[in-house]
Amino acid sequence: MLYLIGLGLGDAKDISVRGLEVVKKAKSVFLEAYTSILSVDKLALEELYGREVILADRELVEQQADIILQDAKSEDVAFLVVGDPFGATTHTDLVIRAREQNIPYKVLHNASILNAVGCCGLQLYNYGETVSIVFWTDDWKPDSFYDKIAANRKRGLHTLCLLDIKVKEQSVENLMRGRKIYEPPRYMTVSEAVKQLLEVPKLRNLNKEEAAYDETTLAVGLARIGSNEQQVVFGTMKSLLSHDLGPPLHSLVVPGEMHFLEKEMLYRFAVDINTDET
Repeated sequence: MLYLIGLGLGDAKDISVRGLEVVKKAKSVFLEAYTSILSVDKLALEELYGREVILADRELVEQQADIILQDAKSEDVAFLVVGDPFGATTHTDLVIRAREQNIPYKVLHNASILNAVGCCGLQLYNYGETVSIVFWTDDWKPDSFYDKIAANRKRGLHTLCLLDIKVKEQSVENLMRGRKIYEPPRYMTVSEAVKQLLEVPKLRNLNKEEAAYDETTLAVGLARIGSNEQQVVFGTMKSLLSHDLGPPLHSLVVPGEMHFLEKEMLYRFAVDINTDET
């Protein structure tokens, strides 16, 4: 059996009791280590589980999945995912591969940023399409997220923005030369995401009336949600440009229309706006 086990967001002990029972008995335990990060390291997990945990990077999961699946044909294999197993499409692909090989699987769910974002006070059923914001380079500035945010705001819906993670990435030069040399990990911050968001209307030559948002638009910055050090701040995009939310992981929400109860909750996290507006 292949078990896909969600670890939750904040602590090694956030794994479910059922998930922990599987981990302790499985022949192999893999930890997916590139779509998200846990606030504790692999050693803390191994101490809790009482066994070895094998780090599974993008190359292993996406190109060498048979290494994970081969034992699952006859033994129990645990595949651990920070958050919920289906928070990334990669894990859906792993399930498809297992089914193609007639390998039975079970999914043990857990909290992910997709539901834990409710901690800021914006109701989950008022969110539109989630977007991803990737690091720009000098000659590559994808901005399709803008259109989705604009569409959500036009419908009065909130937008959850998932921010880029660069783990075990190669430079173009090293990739072309076939050198297994990797760049240091990078995790996009709220301020970096907002900076890119505010650049898009300028790049598209949109005036203030045409743009879906500007620096006065209210937004929510979130960091390390689910951990004891989680932070939530609510303010203008301009204020979030200079607000340091500390270590990763960060997320951003661009609100749509807000119910008075949503506003009442959000203003508890206000950093630069008049709370009397509620």
